Amino acid sequence: MNGNLLVVKDLKGYYRGTFGVIRAVDGVSLQVGESDRVGIAGESGCGKTSFAQLITGTTTPLLHYESGEVIADGFNIWKIPPETLRKEVKCKRLSYVPQAMLNSLNPVRRIREFIADMLRDRTGRKYSVEEASEIAAEHFEKLGLDKRVLDVYPHELSGGMMQRAIIAISTMASPKLLITDEPTSALDVTSQRRMIELMMDIQRKGIIKSLVCISHDLAALNQLCDRIVIMYAGEFVEEGKADDVINNPVHPYTRALMNSLLPLEPQTKDKLLSCIGGVVPDLRNPPPGCRFGPRCEKCTKRCLETEPPTIEVRGRIVKCYPESVSETA
Repeated sequence: MNGNLLVVKDLKGYYRGTFGVIRAVDGVSLQVGESDRVGIAGESGCGKTSFAQLITGTTTPLLHYESGEVIADGFNIWKIPPETLRKEVKCKRLSYVPQAMLNSLNPVRRIREFIADMLRDRTGRKYSVEEASEIAAEHFEKLGLDKRVLDVYPHELSGGMMQRAIIAISTMASPKLLITDEPTSALDVTSQRRMIELMMDIQRKGIIKSLVCISHDLAALNQLCDRIVIMYAGEFVEEGKADDVINNPVHPYTRALMNSLLPLEPQTKDKLLSCIGGVVPDLRNPPPGCRFGPRCEKCTKRCLETEPPTIEVRGRIVKCYPESVSETA
C-alpha cells in the first residue's frame, strides 16, 4: 500500500428503489497516506455523504455497494465479514463521524454511560461505568475538554460542545484514520474554529494519523486540510493541494464553484459573484459524456458525447479534456 492508510479504486455505489437506480458514487478513486488531511467538497447532493458511507462499509436500506475496492489499513472493506469489519476495523483502524452526529448519543443516558456501553460492545469486556469514566476522562483532558462533560446528558450540552465530545468519543481507540461528515455544520464561527483546532490537535498529538473531512464549507476545509478533492454528480473532477484548488482552480466546474462563493480572502472581497447556469444531471440517467458538460462554458461536441479522461494538469488530477482546461490553467 506504500504507506497509504486508505486506497479507494473505481468505487461505485448506487441507490436502488422504486424511483429507479441513482448513480450516487460512480467510479471514484482516492489515496490517503499517513499524516494526510484530505477534504472532500462539492454541492449538496453530489455524493459526498454516500462516499463516506461506502468507504466505511456503512450500509443503508437504499444505498448499495456496486463495485470497486476500499482498502483501509490493509483490510478490504467490502470483502471481509461484517463481524471483522465491526470488531477489527471500525473504531480501531478507522472511525466515522456521520453528518447527523448530534443524533449519535442516547438522550436518556449520561455521556459516561454511553461510553461504557460503547466500550463493552467494541471490546466484549464488561467495563463498569466508573472504569469507562476514568478512561474517557484521561482522553478528554488530553484534548483539552472538561471531563465534567461525562456526567451530563446530551441535551445539557451546547451544539458545539456536543460535537466536540462526539469527536473525542470517536477517537478513544486511537483509530489511524478519522472520517468526519460536515463537522462544522450548524455551528457559529467561534465553535467552528474550536472544532477545526480540535481535529488538528487530535492528529498533532498522535491520536489519529490521518483525516478525511467531508464538507460543503470550503473556508473550513482550507484551514483544516492540505489536500482538497472536488466532487460533482457522483464523480471526482479535481484533486490537488488545498491552496491550489481554491485559489487557482483548473476544472471548469471548480472555477464556476469558486466564482459562486463569497470570497475566502479579504483581498478579493470586491469580486463579483456569479451563478452556475443549468441544472445538475439526473443521476438515474446521466449524460453519456461529461456530466458537467451541459453547464460548462468550455464544452465541446466531444465533451457531450464521450466521457473525459482523468489527466494531470499543473499538479492537479482533473477529469476533463486538455483543451477545456488549457486556458484556465
